[in-house]
Amino acid sequence: MHTRIRTAALATALSAALVTGIAAVPAAAAPAPGNASGAHAAAYAQQTGPNAEALRQAIRGLPDRDTTAALVRVGGQGSWHGSAGVRDLPSGRGPLENARFRAGSTTKVVTSAIVLRLAAEKKIDLDGTVQEYLPGLLTDAFEPITVRQLLTFTSGLQPGASLGPKEAEGYENRFKTLTPRAVVAESVAKGPYRGPGEGPGRKQRYANIDYTVLGMLIEKVTGDTYEHQAWTRVLRPAGMWHTSFPGGPDPRIHGPHHRGYQRLANGKVVDATEWNMSDRWAVGDMISTTADLEKLLFALFRGELVPQPLLEKEMFTLPDVKGAQLSAGLQRYEAGDGRVAWGKSGGRPGYSTFLGATRDLSRTLVYSVNAVDDKGEAMNPVATRIVRAAFAVPDSR
Repeated sequence: MHTRIRTAALATALSAALVTGIAAVPAAAAPAPGNASGAHAAAYAQQTGPNAEALRQAIRGLPDRDTTAALVRVGGQGSWHGSAGVRDLPSGRGPLENARFRAGSTTKVVTSAIVLRLAAEKKIDLDGTVQEYLPGLLTDAFEPITVRQLLTFTSGLQPGASLGPKEAEGYENRFKTLTPRAVVAESVAKGPYRGPGEGPGRKQRYANIDYTVLGMLIEKVTGDTYEHQAWTRVLRPAGMWHTSFPGGPDPRIHGPHHRGYQRLANGKVVDATEWNMSDRWAVGDMISTTADLEKLLFALFRGELVPQPLLEKEMFTLPDVKGAQLSAGLQRYEAGDGRVAWGKSGGRPGYSTFLGATRDLSRTLVYSVNAVDDKGEAMNPVATRIVRAAFAVPDSR
């Protein structure tokens, strides 16, 4: 539930990104986004770069009750990098611009890109089924589920096993290991969703289980580990030299990083940096930096990771399902005045992440916010301010 609410909050923040004024300065004009018109389109065309003052204001005053630190990179037409807050509460030392962090569900962008690359190589058929590729994984209670339905969250699979809510027993269980196979086994034991309109391809539900199965599919088709396939097919080609996956149940973040904090149900704020994320795997186990995620955006959107025709059809097209907002690994956001952004958010205890851009890469945004409630009912206020400042339409008056 929290994931869907937070996703909706992010979409709302992007839609509200009309209010921050950006001074128009003569410059080589970038193409205005599709469907932007009138004065706003003219102002956008004259925009030379991000509104640095609005972005500085967005991350000012950290740490506060909700957030201990923030790292931001805005690019495309011009660029701006910023950081604020503290790397850890006890010492109060300043932030590290190159800090590594848990990237959460932005991992799904990598997983989707791997699957689509394998499809381009004719090693996976997107219309092929889980039953064909992973025989015995699902019971006879399930209708055929295609690879494309896993990619677009329309599989009809129910959520799998977990170690409990992060603000309660999940925190107490944070060093325990829950394997992806055990996660899937509990989902299968529940059977498919039942009811009117249910079933593969008929309803979109954002859930981790689809991408857990995709991770298993990648390993089965390639005879290799998911982590090595991610490195070979996405991280290395994109130049993401500071991105990695933990070694199995390793709970640490290696290299420079900020401590992550989580507010528990009793109101206490605890250090949640060390956490065994092995159950998240192909869903949300990646550790990265804002610079590396920016590289991922540019390499992906330019067609350097997935061939352009397949990229357009699968990642920049929503499935034909009522109310769909998610494609294969990305979400479509209204960025105001007819502009559209595509991106993905992610959250793990202590770390909230977003990567996104307009299709023409005229505006890109990556942030890592150390939020003490990464999947709260409302979007983190610092993250909301960052999104508004980054995607704001220039003031044409």
